[in-house]
Amino acid sequence: MNRGCLIGFGAFLIIATIGLGIYFYQRNTKEAENYEVVQPEKTDIIKKTVATGAIRPRKEVMVKPQVSGVVDEIYVEEGELVTKGQKLARIKLVPSEVNINTAKSNVELARLRLQEAQRELARQRNLNKQQLDVEEARAGFENAKQEEARQRGLFEEGVISEQDYNRFKLDLELARAAFENAKVVAQNSVKQFETEVDIREQELQAAINNLQLLREGASANSRQVANIVTSTLDGMVLDIPVEEGTSVIERNNFNEGTSIAIVADMNALIFEGKVDESDVGKLKEGMPLLLTVGAIDNQSFDATLEFISPKGEDEEGTVKFEVRAAVKPTDDVFLRAGYSANADIILDRRKQVLAIQERDILYESDTTYVEIKTGDRSFEKRQVELGLSDGIKVEVLGGLDGSSEVKVQTKG
Repeated sequence: MNRGCLIGFGAFLIIATIGLGIYFYQRNTKEAENYEVVQPEKTDIIKKTVATGAIRPRKEVMVKPQVSGVVDEIYVEEGELVTKGQKLARIKLVPSEVNINTAKSNVELARLRLQEAQRELARQRNLNKQQLDVEEARAGFENAKQEEARQRGLFEEGVISEQDYNRFKLDLELARAAFENAKVVAQNSVKQFETEVDIREQELQAAINNLQLLREGASANSRQVANIVTSTLDGMVLDIPVEEGTSVIERNNFNEGTSIAIVADMNALIFEGKVDESDVGKLKEGMPLLLTVGAIDNQSFDATLEFISPKGEDEEGTVKFEVRAAVKPTDDVFLRAGYSANADIILDRRKQVLAIQERDILYESDTTYVEIKTGDRSFEKRQVELGLSDGIKVEVLGGLDGSSEVKVQTKG
């Protein structure tokens, strides 16, 4: 019985060994038969980086009122096209009694100053008519001229010396200079007071205009009504952050003022985005960009890089640099301000070069290889020289030709 068991056990081992051999043989044969090979092909390779950002108008202004008050009426709506100088809103003035009284006092004070300047001018003109200083200088000059003529005759007759005559000649020149100077001083004195009167008249008119502006929102000499808010450029109304009845503050040196509307020129758009520091050194102004907008499917837009920030900003441990590009206008699609967009920036490109898939490359240290088919089921590793890569395809500079059969490397 023991002998029968041994024979049975031996037969089982033989059968199991043969079965396992057949199993492994079939599996290896199947693996060998399932490989794929591809040939290098000529194609374009483009290496690019992506900048994330948004579409912005190049010119965007916040229109603010010239006076404080309450929004009485709004003339436009968001999305409406406006021209420079077009009315956007009207402000109802709510002047305080303190400001009104102060403006009245300034008017009266300016009027008194003007009257004083006019009186002084009249007095100076009266003094000028008497010509006291001028007449005195004129008399001195006439006397000196007569004396010089008499002394010249004596000199010509030899009665006096040339030195004595020169003394009288000098006196004549001094008298003439004094006379001319007196005339200039008298004339300048009148002009000075005439200028003072002009200044006081302007101060009075400014005070009157200010009082009228507080009361009515406009001055008589102004072509523009101060309580009417107008657009400062041609464009589209993007936003009206106030409603009728809202209190607003005028712009001044101490306050930015309340924005009545935001107006932008939507015909001149730019892309503002950020690029990683590893790619910013490869960028140059004038590079073409291809924009894809998240809100618009199956369409891209051309742009040209025009600005690269000289300073980077740290964002969550990564330094990024701001870039700006001019968007090429298009009539097909309306681009809205604030659209999020991605910009593909072409860093380098190769046209119609021999290339293979990066997945088929084997790496050993600093050397790159591929597996080349040499027989029906045989492959050999061959070193290759690679060039530009776009992350999927890589340029082949040496080691392969168009007829080479490269084994496809599959993950397993």
